[in-house]
Amino acid sequence: MLLGTQVSHFTWPGAPESIGPIFGRIARDADAAGLDSLWVMDHFFQISMIGPPELDMLEGYTALAFAAGQTERIRLGTLVTGVTYRHPGVLVKTVTTLDVLSGGRAYLGIGAAWNDEEHLGLGVPYPPVAERFERLEETLQIALQMWRGEDSPYAGRHYTLQRPLNVPQALSRPHPPILIGGGGERKTLRLVAQYADACNIFDMGPAAIAAKFDVLRGHCEALGRDYGEIEKTVLSRLSLGDGSPDATGSPTESVAHAVDRLGQLAEIGTDHVIVGLVNVAVPGAFDAVGEVVRQVAPIVPAGR
Repeated sequence: MLLGTQVSHFTWPGAPESIGPIFGRIARDADAAGLDSLWVMDHFFQISMIGPPELDMLEGYTALAFAAGQTERIRLGTLVTGVTYRHPGVLVKTVTTLDVLSGGRAYLGIGAAWNDEEHLGLGVPYPPVAERFERLEETLQIALQMWRGEDSPYAGRHYTLQRPLNVPQALSRPHPPILIGGGGERKTLRLVAQYADACNIFDMGPAAIAAKFDVLRGHCEALGRDYGEIEKTVLSRLSLGDGSPDATGSPTESVAHAVDRLGQLAEIGTDHVIVGLVNVAVPGAFDAVGEVVRQVAPIVPAGR
């Protein structure tokens, strides 16, 4: 079983001057702890579930490029890029560049976008949800075409690319893994089954996650796709300690409890859990995380 981490809050003591040094340390420590992946959100304003929009927020791909230069092995991605934020050809070029410069460590994390506040605030068009899903599917088609090295014209309903050239090509083979975020059963998980290498589901408890995986399995069967090819990831949280409250007021958990909880996710077929650390900016935050990584590594997810 794999463990990754997402950094979603950058308003640390001494910000903004402290953001670069602290984020660099987080990336290095996550890499040294043996975590498989490092993720940032692709938002321009802080999201309401975490805090007010005025809190510090980094542009995702610049942050990942910075992290790539600080690390050696950890994989890098956004969780997830809103399809409306960048033209598909530019997005594929951006992810390819990250992949090349990191030595083949990039993911393309993508979704249909949802935060109308930052769209309106920055003047980014925010079409209705049905159109956003149409644009998502076209973007997936464009990404796969460009990563196949096909530069023939692409003509969709929303995007027209006369020559989708992508040179240099990504180092990842056959291409950077495509992860689609979200648990929508009719559209999102169908797109995962048809186009993606990975899905990402919020941690809503093993039973509810398993139900989403069952829906994904059904889409795979309908499309003739091998369900086992898809990396199943879950976005959760981790706050290690002695049971006393953490900065959010929630109780911390021991390494043993965390390993047991993650093992329960493996039992329903989760391959990769991506956790947000409550104390991520504190020096030494990854010391105990490394032990969790070591203990969950031998766990074989169901179906593997």
